[in-house]
Amino acid sequence: MGLSYNNWQRKSQLDTRELMLLESEVRAYGKDMTVAYILWFFLGIFGAHRFYMGKTGSAIAQLILTLTFFGSFITAIWWFVDAFLLHTMVKERNDYVESSIIDQILIQKPISPPNYSNY
Repeated sequence: MGLSYNNWQRKSQLDTRELMLLESEVRAYGKDMTVAYILWFFLGIFGAHRFYMGKTGSAIAQLILTLTFFGSFITAIWWFVDAFLLHTMVKERNDYVESSIIDQILIQKPISPPNYSNY
């Protein structure tokens, strides 16, 4: 099972207020799919979408390759392939952010004592 399923399962432990907090924090710290694709389309050949996603090493590699004649051909292929990879990159990043925030919320929740009245 992936992180998404695990997050879904753990979200069932949160109340309404905590779910609203989770949603707002994911929006604030997660990555926007539309922004990622706009950067990919207009500036992707320079690695802008990878900088946005926090993949600095590969973004710098794309940028340097683009500045060379032969590298531009390689980067063009890389840019095309990224069109299909970008959705997964954003989804995985946002799943990770969501998981981290769920962890923080659950750590702050008080643990209720066990009910020994039936013993």
